[in-house]
This record gives sequence, structure tokens and C-alpha cells, in this order.
Amino acid sequence: MQKKDENHPIKILMIEDDTEFAELLSEYLAQLGMEVTNYEDPFLGVSAGVNNYDLLLLDLTLPGMDGLEVCEEVVRKYDIPVIISSARSDIQDKVESLRLGADDYLPKPYDPKELHARILSLLRRYNKSGGRQEPQSEYEIRGDTIYYRGEALHLTPAEFDILSQLVKKQGITLSREQLINESKVMSDSSQKSLDVIISKIRSKLGNPKAIQAVRGVGYKLL
Repeated sequence: MQKKDENHPIKILMIEDDTEFAELLSEYLAQLGMEVTNYEDPFLGVSAGVNNYDLLLLDLTLPGMDGLEVCEEVVRKYDIPVIISSARSDIQDKVESLRLGADDYLPKPYDPKELHARILSLLRRYNKSGGRQEPQSEYEIRGDTIYYRGEALHLTPAEFDILSQLVKKQGITLSREQLINESKVMSDSSQKSLDVIISKIRSKLGNPKAIQAVRGVGYKLL
């Protein structure tokens, strides 16, 4: 979560696939001095520079990725308060959201006035407590070696080149073009080679989910 400056508006990251509902909330909160950026696609939402916002407003029923998965990833990786905004009425969804680290759960439909009040209340408490503890990265670059969980990885020059880019931008989606263009050892015609390199890095990490493929964009190191 970015450091709050009272002279600047509260910035809300919303992940909501109901565009009409998202526009309604965005317009209402804008009247109260808040800036809302909405993403219908959860993959794009979590790749949008989460720490540049003050709060995440998250729906649960989303295309391609359940909101509970988004909540878990965001809480694990970012220092930002989370409010769940969902029409799912099952108590288990509420319990699971809070267990995963969401700070509040607001069942739809609700009055935007209540949402505004909850945002302000949560941010007051969050700023006072200093937020969540910053997570430590499992990766470290020392010279021409990358360490994962304290162990040196034996990488080819191309694998080191790609993984070092992902480590430096951990949590941010890098396009395929960006990874190739900023590489010192790969050429512009290396699109297919990139997929092979990513596969080999995953294997050496022993974690196939460590590098996430973002549909139509590129890759992100989790």
C-alpha cells in the first residue's frame, strides 16, 4: 500500500466484472474524492501495480480466476487492505475470505454510503497499525547467481537473464516482448524459445506455479 498523503485522493483498486455496478460505485466514490480503477479481468487486476493503491475492493465471482484465489495472492504478496464485495451469500465464502486475510466482507446489494464508511474506517485502522508486515522475497540475485530459498540455482545464461528480470519485477507482469527485448542473449525471433526457457526455470525451481503465464500478455513471478 502506498504511503498516504492527505493532499491526494484515496486510490481504490477494484476487481469487478459487473461493469454497470463498477461504474455506479466509481462515480459515487469519485464525488467523495476517491479515485477508482476497475479491472474486469482478475489477471490484469493483480498485475496492475497493487501497491500503488490504498485499498482493494474485490468481487468473488470473476472470469478465469475465483476471487478467493485473488484474495489469497494479494494478501500473501502485498501490503494493502482488502474489502470483499460479493453477491455470494454462502457463509462459507465469508468465512473463507476472512480466513485468507480479507479485512472486511460486504454482501451485495449494499448502499454505497456504507461502502464509503467502511473504506474510511478500515484505512484509519490500517494506517494506525502500520499495515501488514512486508513479506520477504524467496529470491536473491548475487552477481551472476540467483538464489531461491537460500539455494543457488544452476542456470544457463538465457535462464539467468529471464529469471533475473522476473525477480527484479516480482509480482508484476512482464510482456513477452519486454522479456526478449531487454534480454542480453535472446533475439527478436525467440518467442518460442522463451516458453522453453520458462519451462526449464520452473523445473529448476521445483515449483511449476512459481512463474504464472498471463493470458495474452506474458509472465509474472509469484
